[in-house]
Amino acid sequence: MSTKAKTKHILTMAAIVILLSACSPLNTDPESTSISKVTKLAGGPVSMRRITSGQYERIIGHVFGSTIELGGRFEPDVRSSGLLEVGASRVSVTPSGFEQYDLMGRNIAAQILSEKNRPILMPCLPSAVDAPDNTCAAQFLGRVGRLLYRRPLTDGELSVQVDKAAEATEVLSDFYAGLELSLASMLVSPPFLFRQEVAEPDPDYPGSMRLDGYSKAGRLSFFLWDAAPDPDLLQAAESGELHTREGLESQVERMLESPRLKDGVRAFFSDMLEFDSFKTLSKDTALYPKFTFRVVEEAAEQTLRTITHHLLFKNKDYRDLFTTPYTFLTPLLGSLYRVPVSSPDGWATHKYGSNDAQAGILTHLSFVALHSHPGRTSPTLRGKALREVLLCQKVPDPPGNVDFNIVQDTANPNFKTVRQRLDAHASEPMCVGCHKITDPLGLALENFNTIGGYRTTENGAVINTGGELDGVMFSNASGLGRAVRDNPATASCLVNRIYSYGVGRMATQSESAWLSDYIEKHFHESGYKLPQLLRIIATSDAFYRVLLSDPGAQIARARSNAQLQTVEK
Repeated sequence: MSTKAKTKHILTMAAIVILLSACSPLNTDPESTSISKVTKLAGGPVSMRRITSGQYERIIGHVFGSTIELGGRFEPDVRSSGLLEVGASRVSVTPSGFEQYDLMGRNIAAQILSEKNRPILMPCLPSAVDAPDNTCAAQFLGRVGRLLYRRPLTDGELSVQVDKAAEATEVLSDFYAGLELSLASMLVSPPFLFRQEVAEPDPDYPGSMRLDGYSKAGRLSFFLWDAAPDPDLLQAAESGELHTREGLESQVERMLESPRLKDGVRAFFSDMLEFDSFKTLSKDTALYPKFTFRVVEEAAEQTLRTITHHLLFKNKDYRDLFTTPYTFLTPLLGSLYRVPVSSPDGWATHKYGSNDAQAGILTHLSFVALHSHPGRTSPTLRGKALREVLLCQKVPDPPGNVDFNIVQDTANPNFKTVRQRLDAHASEPMCVGCHKITDPLGLALENFNTIGGYRTTENGAVINTGGELDGVMFSNASGLGRAVRDNPATASCLVNRIYSYGVGRMATQSESAWLSDYIEKHFHESGYKLPQLLRIIATSDAFYRVLLSDPGAQIARARSNAQLQTVEK
């Protein structure tokens, strides 16, 4: 063999070794027969995420009971790549935020160790109430610390907290006051406020890394429940059971059957649908006096009830959320939708008729009001939200020098409807591109005003709701819902959003291939059922695999270098 041929052979084999070492399959992995070698590389870096206000509240409620009041306020969350859960890995705690966490921690600790709650929450009695008792303090702090930190406290951590409680007890001559101070400090510590994932060598994939047992339990629990692991899941992590196929599947099935799954699903869709924006949503009260804070609360609740009933209780096709005639209404919402609601004291199920304009969650107040201006509708905002939130398609921001006077002039006698105003506005070359992909979608929802009320005319002119989505024509909101339901991007977007939500970042190159090659295929075969999508992700090795860099890029570089060096030789 010539020197050139030998060199080519060695470099080719080196590239193959790199590929196979990163891809070596485990025989017990059910994905191994269905995924290509490249998609077997799925995995990404570990994350550290600040817990959200909802997660904070759920942790306190699960550990200490639902009667504990938080008080204080939370640091603002940051949305990144469409999700607050992705933004949570990019935020820290400001000095003012720390003060608020400290205030909440002290308030919570005082309630927990009050005379009323001590008998319920304390696992032991001190030898004297006015002197330190390190044994009892260690028992309490170790037990609650394991749940708050989502792992056992190290000997050093526990020793520091016990000593802190003892020192405070000596000064205050009160065992419970000393313990209260120590517990409050734990509630402002990084191991509690941040979900810190830890990687370890993966014995099933030599040379690769995986999340350790407690990090795996945390990722799984926040993914399915939006809460910290319960004692059973922590025990599975501690025993190593969670690293076995049978143990992982058993825990996932238990968690999918738990009532807490509903909280997790609500949290995910609240994040995906950007319901945090309700905090700052306002409408012109002179034009819409019925729009109150209670309406905002009930609007979000209507959609979340519809989603969880459809996806969990009925276990139906995710895509049918955009066409379903079933929903839940209160008398207040009914007055806005102009629909009679027979339940005067609360929520009632409601089914729209085949001739009704309302159908699917796009016609809910939570969508049309959230993506409108205070005093008028906005097909552009609604279409942009539909593209970005539900189809994962980026819409460019408008140029900074755009003139919106025509669109905003609702009293212009020449342009009575918003369609006419938008047509005039979008005729400018700098505007036509973006409006072409947003406005046809938003215009289909023009029968619904800025607070969801139904109308057929604007300024005396009949509203035209026809449009098209990626070549599919429709004449009204119901047709838009069917077009969204049948668009391939709808299911694909959910898969990518829910995976990013679980790992706290955008999918890597290899993960994206795995999601499209494997997860989307199984989601389709399941009939687009959400529980099965959660199950297949949560039981997958790839969901917990850790890579220091994107292996797809590494392989591409290896191939490129091998080819370049071969040519040079």
